[in-house]
Amino acid sequence: MPGGRKRPAPAPFAGFSTFARSLLFSPASGFSRLPLPAAKPQQETAGMPPPPLSKRAKLAELPSDDEELPSSDGESDTDSSRSDGDSSSSDGDDASQETDTVQADFAFFDPKPSDFHGVRLLLKTYLDSKPWDLTGFVDLILEQTTVGTVVKMAEDEEDGVEEEANGSDGGDNEDLFGLITVLNLGRYGENRCIKDLKDYLLGVCADKDTKKKLRALLEEKASTVGLLVCRRFVNFPYEMVPKMYDSLFDEVSWATEDEPTQELQDSFRFKQYLLVVRIFERKTPPKQKSKGNKDYDEPVIYSKLEDEIFRELSSWSFTFPIRAEQSAQQELKNYREMGLVMCVKAEAIPKFRKKLEALVSE
Repeated sequence: MPGGRKRPAPAPFAGFSTFARSLLFSPASGFSRLPLPAAKPQQETAGMPPPPLSKRAKLAELPSDDEELPSSDGESDTDSSRSDGDSSSSDGDDASQETDTVQADFAFFDPKPSDFHGVRLLLKTYLDSKPWDLTGFVDLILEQTTVGTVVKMAEDEEDGVEEEANGSDGGDNEDLFGLITVLNLGRYGENRCIKDLKDYLLGVCADKDTKKKLRALLEEKASTVGLLVCRRFVNFPYEMVPKMYDSLFDEVSWATEDEPTQELQDSFRFKQYLLVVRIFERKTPPKQKSKGNKDYDEPVIYSKLEDEIFRELSSWSFTFPIRAEQSAQQELKNYREMGLVMCVKAEAIPKFRKKLEALVSE
């Protein structure tokens, strides 16, 4: 990141319904096995100094007003508040509560080679269960450092910097919580992983008219199309999601001016973005509207809140069945997991950013 370009801290996050929280921790996401780091005393994490930053490291700390990161067991923050407020709780209950939540500082950093296994884990189910050049795809993401961000614990990155300073490469870092990047489909079109991805998308698109649009996007228009990839674990703090997208789109804009050659600058002048995400579609219409849990009657449930906005703003989209093992979670028994491919014009991105910020700030 060019010097002096900084972003404000993210706005406090209001939270989600109980059902939304249960969905976020669904095994169907493929991300439910992320081990959380050990909890630290609040006074330590609240006052943690920022780590030594790389040329474009972007610090993005959680708000310091006692916000806590939910653990992968799916318990809500309201449960934690009730437990903390109960003076009759035993020491054993307090100890149990400490293992349920963790408060931490996060930071945005450029991708680097030691992030390989962490990025690969995040992308493991990106193209369903299809065998493809995932390793090559990860390599492309790590090689493009001017546009793209990985989210880590701030203290983990600080430890890695110290190890590098001591002559160690720090090993492979699997403790990534999020990833966002965009790859030019024309620039990288000859890479095997991008060819695999194009073949896969054309293969799962059933509608003939939509397939024509998709093929044009992947072939004739590829040089102006960006493949937007955003992956994160279920226990990623949602108040940081707008900052991830702000970081990405700001970097895209800066790259059109700061890249060393005109060819590279032009490769970031995207006219359209292509997204491949997951949703849950209801198998059959509900027989009777549920008064207590309206969420269960929704025809479509979005695993990531921003995907509903992208779909609303998209020029066209299509869905396709996911063939990997489906979730056995009781709340999702009437739903099936589907892939969703969307084409969003670059001119719609400012509206997307405003809508996302408003949604998270509600």
